[in-house]
Amino acid sequence: MKTHFHSILYDKCPKCNKGNFFKERNPYALRTFDKMHEYCGYCHQDFRKETGFYIGALYASYGLTVFYGVILFLVLVLLLKLNVWIYLITFSVSLILLLPIIYRKSRLIWINLFVSNKK
Repeated sequence: MKTHFHSILYDKCPKCNKGNFFKERNPYALRTFDKMHEYCGYCHQDFRKETGFYIGALYASYGLTVFYGVILFLVLVLLLKLNVWIYLITFSVSLILLLPIIYRKSRLIWINLFVSNKK
């Protein structure tokens, strides 16, 4: 059985785990990284729930960013004993580079909270 974790990891429909959630598979195709399908091509699950639905994805984005920041801090500062400034620069630059991925994953996390994948 496919899970919500599978949907989030592989950018698939939260209901059937078969249809693609985003139109472009590559998150670094910067002109189209944020374009979503309106419906799943397999089960016809509506991805556009209502106006403003994905504003809630900001909470997921915040959580992902904090989690990444804490893990990076633990590795760079506490484990490798690097300077905090190196951590801040690394965190800032890598966060900019990870923006398309965090954007996509936060939307998928958010919709997976509201769509059941049970048949």
